Amino acid sequence: MPDASPPRRVLRLIARLNVGGPAIHTILLTAGLNPTRFQTRLVSGIEAAHEGDMLGLAAEKGVVPVRLPTLGRELHPLRDLKTLWQVWSQMRDFDPDIVHTHTAKAGTIGRVAALLLPRRPKLVHTFHGHVFHGYFGPVKTRIFLAIERWLAKRTDQIIAVSQEVADDLVRYGVVPPGGVTVVPLGLELARFASTMPTGDWRRRCQVAPDAPWIGIVARLVPIKAVERFLAALVPVFAAHPEARATIAGDGECRAALEAEASRLGIADRVWFEGFVADVAKLLVELDVVVLCSKNEGLPVSLIESLAAGTAVVSTSVGGVPTLLANGRFGRLVAANDAGPGLAEGILATLADPLAARRMTDEGQVAVLSRYGSQRLTTDISRLYEELFHPTAESPGGSQPAEFAENKALKEAEASADREN
Repeated sequence: MPDASPPRRVLRLIARLNVGGPAIHTILLTAGLNPTRFQTRLVSGIEAAHEGDMLGLAAEKGVVPVRLPTLGRELHPLRDLKTLWQVWSQMRDFDPDIVHTHTAKAGTIGRVAALLLPRRPKLVHTFHGHVFHGYFGPVKTRIFLAIERWLAKRTDQIIAVSQEVADDLVRYGVVPPGGVTVVPLGLELARFASTMPTGDWRRRCQVAPDAPWIGIVARLVPIKAVERFLAALVPVFAAHPEARATIAGDGECRAALEAEASRLGIADRVWFEGFVADVAKLLVELDVVVLCSKNEGLPVSLIESLAAGTAVVSTSVGGVPTLLANGRFGRLVAANDAGPGLAEGILATLADPLAARRMTDEGQVAVLSRYGSQRLTTDISRLYEELFHPTAESPGGSQPAEFAENKALKEAEASADREN
């Protein structure tokens, strides 16, 4: 007989639906979970004017988020108390079986609000990255660590989007070994693999058909360190005077980055595009996509670039080493590289297009099979069910198949590195 039990209610909370992986992730989860098993309410704050938003994707997927104007990224004690009350009220109204929070601010407010409910729901929090280095000074970082450690002890399931983020959570003492489950991002990647270059973007950005074209897709905020990209372009342009570059993204650092491009004498060869609605059409025309962040969880821009069949060069941060199979699918440089290593990686990629094609082809197959949205919803559905019916495989429930595959891959590559 079919299961006649009502769907479990999931309240999903994120600080804001700004352009980026966490917003895409939460929207696709909200839309993709089987409604006969899970009824989801998505609650979010409001984005800053320079951040852009993913409301178009939400509308496309039929997701109507509840918007709380006081919920945002920045700390503000009085406003945050009001937000806590508003989030608690949403929970009282919805009476969730599961509260699943995403990003640090929403993770704190959402879990505290849930702990104040008369009927305590199961608590799940996803770390899409973390703020334990590269963001704040030592005092504020210690405060955030103390908060996360306290909350983690009261959370039923901690999720990380990459094995590297999971390892960091253990290393920083947020969770004990074995206290975190890895569930990588799940994205709609088929359109990236099927989009064909038309030349429209090259013409728009005034790039010759045979000229090397290098791009970056990123929010223009300090943690993305886009000034490193500009520094790397100087020797690349010296070696390839016809080369051009495009920066797809916007943010608080845009004016400073435009000034830096002028100071470096490359402003006439760098196109600041702002946010791009259909980034697939741009990615398929680029020769190389660069990521130069100081800290990452699992960067959407590299997953989408590989899905589009575009070569990548990246700093070795967050989940990037696993994503790129320790350099098999793209070129890795030191995490603290300020530009020279990125330049070398770009130049090496341009110098050997056949090798770059082999790396990218292998990477494309890997990301299309491992980072799809259907895999994400399957993993999360299983994890939710195991909150109420835990298996003997893991204290926090079984590890999704993708986690086991990634862990096995990482261990195999580490073994090979030792043998070499």
